[in-house]
Amino acid sequence: MNNELEAQHSRSPVVRRAVAGVVLVVAVALAIKLVVGFLAAIFWTVVGVSLVVAILWALKTIFW
Repeated sequence: MNNELEAQHSRSPVVRRAVAGVVLVVAVALAIKLVVGFLAAIFWTVVGVSLVVAILWALKTIFW
């Protein structure tokens, strides 16, 4: 058994911080994309429902 401390291949603090920064930027970008997609889905759902209501109202006004 080797009792000597072996040299560890650790990254320098600058590289670790840079990698952490890149990971943080990617995570934030994905989170923003999810939120924007969710808001867009809600918007288009409201537009679709409004369209159906408008069509039904117009048909009712014309034919009844």
